[in-house]
Amino acid sequence: MNETNLRKWRLILGGDQHDGTGTSLGPQDLKIDKTLEALYDSDRRGGLGGSSPNVSRWLGDIRSFFPNTVVQVMQKDALKRLDLTQMLTEKEMLENVEADVHLVATLMTLSRVIPEKTKDTARAVVRKVVDELMKKLQQPMQQAITGSLNRSIRNRRPRHNEINWAATIQKNLKHYQPEYKTIIPETRIGYGRKSTSLKDVVLCLDQSGSMGTSVVYSGIFGAVMASIPAIKTKMVVFDTAVADLTEELKDPVELLFGVQLGGGTDISLALTYCQQIITRPSDTVLVLITDLYEGGDPAGMRKRATELVGAGVQVIVLLALNDDGAPGYDHQEAKFFSNLGVPVFACTPDKFPDMMAAALTKQDLNIWAAKEDLVLKK
Repeated sequence: MNETNLRKWRLILGGDQHDGTGTSLGPQDLKIDKTLEALYDSDRRGGLGGSSPNVSRWLGDIRSFFPNTVVQVMQKDALKRLDLTQMLTEKEMLENVEADVHLVATLMTLSRVIPEKTKDTARAVVRKVVDELMKKLQQPMQQAITGSLNRSIRNRRPRHNEINWAATIQKNLKHYQPEYKTIIPETRIGYGRKSTSLKDVVLCLDQSGSMGTSVVYSGIFGAVMASIPAIKTKMVVFDTAVADLTEELKDPVELLFGVQLGGGTDISLALTYCQQIITRPSDTVLVLITDLYEGGDPAGMRKRATELVGAGVQVIVLLALNDDGAPGYDHQEAKFFSNLGVPVFACTPDKFPDMMAAALTKQDLNIWAAKEDLVLKK
């Protein structure tokens, strides 16, 4: 084994009785070793302790030693292993962390206990992550949805002032008359009428603690969809109560701070509320984002779901909307929804725009999910 690989194994194994490499570390590597030891050997050596200065210094060290992707993993591990969550209520700590979607979910959990002096810093951290995600996700979302809807609403019998001449000419090129140097517009294509929304979308989000990153992505996608005139988007979040955050869609940061992660789950109550706000069942897509662990009324949940499907609402269950890997979920309830004809699967953020485009044009989402290599949960 070459020297570079021995050095890596020495840092992984942690030295002392765990070290079988016999390799000595240089000054810089010793500093890296200390930062790893503080986190991953904390049970044996005291770790970072409860000192904010120690933690703040450690956060600065890992940012200087490791790339951002590794820093985010180590921060996530520190929150779990060392119970540092409460320290994120301190302004100095927030200024040192590497912001990512998991940190935003943690701050949403802490939103009720963050001191006033720290709230502005917390909002700035959330704003930074939201802005970065918006830049990444907004254009694909808008293109996928507007493109699919524009194709579905083309007017084949347009009035003169509604004719889309570019599309009409392209469609009728086969009818070109060389002797007259003109095209016979046998098929006329119009822009259609967009004075009202073509489709309604209801995003219904489980805000229990396990759904944190899914709520972050859902809030951002909801804000993007709310900016598309052709669809009318509503945002509903729930635990044991239901809150309608539709008015907050114009500002995803405010929306996320309006979410109270944690607590129980009452899917039945949430679906009952959704029934009340759906006015055009056959033109509505209801996306229920939950792990289906119903803590309220399982029989009521099934009854409401059956009624919604029976009324013509296109219901979709997303067990997760994130990049966190395979989610935990209630297999029995997932099977019930699947038997009801409701697509049930987990979706990654990069696939969500295409999924919504497929749903809005009433494609078979089970076929779509299989084609996209998303494992169906049946």
